[in-house]
Amino acid sequence: MARIKGDSRTADLLSWLPPEPVQSFDSETVRAASLHAGLCRALKEALRSCNKSREQVAEEMSEYLGEDVSKNMLDAYASEARAEHIINVIRFIALISATRDQRLLNWIAEMFGWAVIDQRYLPAINVALLADKKEEIERQLQVAQRNLKNGSAGL
Repeated sequence: MARIKGDSRTADLLSWLPPEPVQSFDSETVRAASLHAGLCRALKEALRSCNKSREQVAEEMSEYLGEDVSKNMLDAYASEARAEHIINVIRFIALISATRDQRLLNWIAEMFGWAVIDQRYLPAINVALLADKKEEIERQLQVAQRNLKNGSAGL
């Protein structure tokens, strides 16, 4: 049924899109000449899009780690010009906790051809893997049955 002009109670069913199981940065956003520059761009984008000030993120990271993290540190980590200030893995984890940005994890995973997904999708992936395995076993069974019918050992 078409949406009536001015009707805010009727949803447009054709505008619905399924959620993205893998959250990634736009490739243009993090494209860089070096790994360090790419990391800086990913950090900058995560900090920009988390809807928190850098001071708030630094405060949450400090609470998470039980040590001081300042806004100036975050600025240095996100600056391509400050090559001597590279975020360590412990602070990277705290940053992910503060920003809740799954794209940071996926940025690393993509380098290896992997993807980071929410655990809620694991059962569906398991079903797909089992279906693939079932198809392979069925193909093997058909070959074995043809070999049996033809009197061939097939081994």
